[in-house]
Amino acid sequence: MTTSNHKTNWENYRDLELRGALPIIKDLGFKLDEKQVHIGGERFLSSGQKLVLIGRQISTSNKVVIKISSHPDQINEIKNERNHRHALKKIKFSYNKFFSPKEVVFKKVGKYYISIVEFIEQEKTFLERSQEEQFFLSLKAFETQEGVHATTYEHVSIVNKTFESLKATDYTELFNEYKNKISSLFSSDDELKKILISAKETLEKNSKTIDLYSDFLTHWDFVPHNVRINDGNIYLLDHSSIRFGNKHESWARFINFMVLYNRTLEKNLLKYLKNNRSEEELLSLKLMRIFRLGEILYFYGNSLKKAEGDLLTLNKKRFKFWTHVLKSIVNDQPISDEIVNTYKKERDSLRGQEEIKRQEGLH
Repeated sequence: MTTSNHKTNWENYRDLELRGALPIIKDLGFKLDEKQVHIGGERFLSSGQKLVLIGRQISTSNKVVIKISSHPDQINEIKNERNHRHALKKIKFSYNKFFSPKEVVFKKVGKYYISIVEFIEQEKTFLERSQEEQFFLSLKAFETQEGVHATTYEHVSIVNKTFESLKATDYTELFNEYKNKISSLFSSDDELKKILISAKETLEKNSKTIDLYSDFLTHWDFVPHNVRINDGNIYLLDHSSIRFGNKHESWARFINFMVLYNRTLEKNLLKYLKNNRSEEELLSLKLMRIFRLGEILYFYGNSLKKAEGDLLTLNKKRFKFWTHVLKSIVNDQPISDEIVNTYKKERDSLRGQEEIKRQEGLH
């Protein structure tokens, strides 16, 4: 199936689902914004059968986020996100706490499940803030997560009932699956196979370190567009991505993201860890970065069958770039600024206009 077919299938699904959803949204007293950044661009590569929409409550003009689906898997995700959001309120944080958007509507209408929460306004996006602000907000967010360790009876009870929980065996088994699938997709690339084998062996050799820092609250997709800052408070979005696991998993996702979006922040966070945490924690972060990079490589490797034209060229470059990052992390080498900057220029020249607008809306 070509990119056009994958994209057309997604657009057909999106338009059909919208036709069914719009009367429900209207009857509930809401209207959609004209621009919808979450249902265009490259969204078709990763989106399940769920719509994420921005709108307003007609009676108050308050901005809201609307999630709606008629697909069983995505209905479960919508339900799980709500359960996670409610469970998080019951957990006692040791230091600060995360805030959650207020629920406005949650109900089943016909075959649809719909979740509407308040839209959290912010004066400026995370990446528009000063380097100092970004650093201390990042640190506050990480330390808030570290404040929830599922060792007390109360926490264990809530976690076992509600959240996914990962241990060292889960991380290594998942990475091995990614490795095997990637190796199958690129069967003639011996250099890639060597990197993946070395990464796998590094994880397996240090499984005790992974478990040493397990049972902590973590966010599978901890990046700036899933966090909003309002009046100094950190609001956590996408509660479906919350799970319990190695406490450096969120650090790893965030720092890998900053390789592209803010190298100064990436380096300052690594420097902070080196100066203020143990060598064991630095190793734990390295292991989680390896794990998350395996995930990224699998995603972009698998996406090639859905792509053509500029998007195919771009995803090949993405795969090559993240392979370089993985190799650097495994070998404890610095990530080349030249390679990062060259990739960013190529990425920006190959992105379609719709995706550029979607990225602007996200960041």
